[in-house]
Amino acid sequence: MRLQAKLLSSLLLLVSSAAFADPARVYAAASLTNAVTDIGAAWQKAGHEPPVLVFGASSALAKQVEAGAPADVFMSADLNWMDYLEQRGKLAAGSRSSLLGNTLVLIAPKGKAPEVKMERGFDLAGAFKGKLCTGEPGAVPVGIYAKEALASLGWWDKVSGRIVGTDDVRTALAFVERGECPLGIVYATDAAISSKVEVVASFPAGSHKPVVYPVALVQGGRAEGGEFLQYVRSSPDAAAIFRKYGFTLLESKP
Repeated sequence: MRLQAKLLSSLLLLVSSAAFADPARVYAAASLTNAVTDIGAAWQKAGHEPPVLVFGASSALAKQVEAGAPADVFMSADLNWMDYLEQRGKLAAGSRSSLLGNTLVLIAPKGKAPEVKMERGFDLAGAFKGKLCTGEPGAVPVGIYAKEALASLGWWDKVSGRIVGTDDVRTALAFVERGECPLGIVYATDAAISSKVEVVASFPAGSHKPVVYPVALVQGGRAEGGEFLQYVRSSPDAAAIFRKYGFTLLESKP
């Protein structure tokens, strides 16, 4: 009986230790939702605690991290918001790198795409009726890229009053899916996961800054977060998942 009691006690201790292991806490851009969720599942399958995943606009997440939100890893959809945290001493020194690339596209509800020429002189404002949905141009990365692209093509002045700025790229996608916006600007990876929209055209690469996703360990981030970040960067499984969703792998210093 004593031996059984000791064995049971040891087993309960092991179970308790596993139950209270600290999971990686990951704050990631909304456009990474599907890929990072799948990577989290692969991470768990490899024997780790399931990560705590928080998705949203990079702008909102960066502000939360700045305010002390419990994050170990930050994955942004642009360089600006990673710069924002680095300038405020919120990133672990030497942990930052540029991991992924993406493409900016114009979308419409399935079967309702207008003809659009991605060139200066084309009358985009006259090519559709209603609103154009994208991320909030003053803060959300996809909206910032969108404004750059529209301005570069000479379209911004005529369409700016018709833009609906959303909290994140997935909300913009949802508006177009429901037909509430006849046009939207999102990333190619977001358009690819929806059966309810179609890509009208891709914006020329030179019309906006490259879409780059930097990643970093948050200052004071726990060991499990660092291990998860390393898995995201170097695991063949993670790389395959990113490619599956259409991301380009970069993995370089900023």
